[in-house]
Amino acid sequence: MQIMDKETWKNDLPAFREKTEAFYAGEVKMGEYKGFSGYYGSYAQKGGKASMLRLRMPAGRVTKEKLAFIAGTIRKYHVPRAHFTTCQTIQLHDLDKDMVYNIMEEAIDNGIITIGGGGDFPRNVMCSPLSGVEKEEYFDVLPYAEAAGAFLMQFIKAEKMPRKLKVCFSNSPANLTHATFRDLGFVATAEKKFDVYSAGGLGNNPRLGVKVAEGIDPEMICYYIKAMWLTFRAYGDYENRGHARTRYMQEILGGAEEYKKAYLEKLQEVLDSGEDLRIKVEEKTTAKKGDGSVISGNRIIGQKQDGLYTVIWHPIGGQPSMDSLCALSDIIADMEDVEMRLSPDEAAYIVNLTGTEAEKVLKATADSAETIFETSVSCIGASTCQVGVRDSQALLHACVDGVRKAGIPDGALPQIHISGCPSSCGTHQVGKIGFRGGMKRVDGKPASAFVMVIAGCEKQGAEVLGTEVGAILEEEIPEFLVKLGKAVADSGLDYDSWIAKNRTQFDEIAAEYLAEK
Repeated sequence: MQIMDKETWKNDLPAFREKTEAFYAGEVKMGEYKGFSGYYGSYAQKGGKASMLRLRMPAGRVTKEKLAFIAGTIRKYHVPRAHFTTCQTIQLHDLDKDMVYNIMEEAIDNGIITIGGGGDFPRNVMCSPLSGVEKEEYFDVLPYAEAAGAFLMQFIKAEKMPRKLKVCFSNSPANLTHATFRDLGFVATAEKKFDVYSAGGLGNNPRLGVKVAEGIDPEMICYYIKAMWLTFRAYGDYENRGHARTRYMQEILGGAEEYKKAYLEKLQEVLDSGEDLRIKVEEKTTAKKGDGSVISGNRIIGQKQDGLYTVIWHPIGGQPSMDSLCALSDIIADMEDVEMRLSPDEAAYIVNLTGTEAEKVLKATADSAETIFETSVSCIGASTCQVGVRDSQALLHACVDGVRKAGIPDGALPQIHISGCPSSCGTHQVGKIGFRGGMKRVDGKPASAFVMVIAGCEKQGAEVLGTEVGAILEEEIPEFLVKLGKAVADSGLDYDSWIAKNRTQFDEIAAEYLAEK
C-alpha cells in the first residue's frame, strides 16, 4: 500500500458532488445518503436541509497554516458554526451543498483531508494535546501519532474493517485520549517505550482495553496497527452492524486472554511477512525562548520550555465563536512556532507562547469557560445529529446558565459529560457525572430525560466506566446540579473532596430527581 497524494483524494470528489446534488433534490433517501457521505467526512444534519463537514486534524494538531485556512473558509463562506470534537477534529456545520463540496476540495489543497472522517474507516488519530510541551510527560508522542495517522490513511482505500477504528496515543498517566480503552492505544512509559492496549471502547457494551504488549519500541507502532486490522478481519462481527466494533471481539473470542492470544498471532504474521513497517521520526523541538515576560492564571500552563506558556481555550460545549476563531488565527499568524492543539474534552491549547503573546491570545479567546463546570463536555446533540435522541448542547447551556445564576463557586461542581444518545460521543461513561439521552415516563407518558452516569474515571491505572443510576427529566437537571453545587459549597470543600466523604448525601439529593413521577 502506498500513501495517497492529494490528487488521488480529489478523484473521489465528483461522485460526492453528484450524490449530494441528488440528495438535496430529493432523489436519494437520508439513510442511503448517510451510508455514502460518511466516507467523505460529511453527513446531512437532522432534517436534511444542511450538511456538516469533519476536518481531520491528525494528533489534534492545528498548525497556523491550517487554522488560517479554516478562518479564511469561515469568512469566505460565512460558516455560522463550528465544533471542537472529542476526537480532536473540527466540524463545520450548517453548510449548503455547494459549500460542503467546495470546502472539501479546498481543504485537500491545504493539507486537510476529510475523506475517511466518517463511515467505516480509520478515524482521526488522537494524541495528548500537550505532547512535547508538558512538564510531566514521559516523552513526546506527537511525532508517532502523526506517523500513525499517515499510515492509517492507506487503509481507507484497502479492504476495510466494517466499522470505525480509533487509534490513540497518551504521553502520561492522565490518559486524556483514553488510550487504555480505545480500539488501539499506545501508552507512553517512563522508559520511553509504549504499552499497547486493544479492543476497548465507549458506547454500547463499553469495555476497557486489553493490554496486548508492554515496552515496545516506538518505531514498531505500524506493525501493531496492521495486526489490529488483520485481527478484526479474522474475528470481527461482519454480520451484526451494531456489534461491528473491536470491543466485541473480547466476547467473540471468549475473554481478554483469548483475545490477546489471537491478536499476538496476527502480530506475528505481520512480523514474519518481511514487510518493513518501522518508522523514523524527528522530535519536534522549538528553539524559541521566552522574552522575559511572566504570566499566570487559570487558563495559563507553564511549559517545560523555559519562559514559554500554553493558553487554554475552552468554548462552552466545544462551540467557539466564529469571530474568536478568526481573530485567534490573525493574532498568531506571525508568532514563532505557535500552533493550536485540540483536546479530547473539546478544548483548544495554544502552545509555545511568550508571556506577552499569551496576553494577546487570552484576549482573543475571552469566550472561554470560566470555571471547571463550564468546561463540561457535550456532543453536538439531537438538534443537529441524525441519530441523536436528546439535545445535549441545549442541556449544557441550560445547566451553565442555571449554575451561573445560582452563584455556585468554582470547584463545587465537576466537569460533566453529556451525550445525546448511548453512543458516548460526549464521553459520558468516563465523567464524574455524566448524562446520556433517554426518556422517563411521567404519568404513564414518555418525557424527555437523560440517564445519569456517575463515578467514571479516565486516569491510567484507575480507569472506571461509570454506573448508570437512573433517569432525570431534562428540565430538572439544572435544578439538580444547583442543589448539588450548593451542598458542596456549604461544606467548604471542592467536589472531589466532598464526594469522597459524602456519597450518601449525593444519593439523597439525586433520589428526589431519579424517583418515578
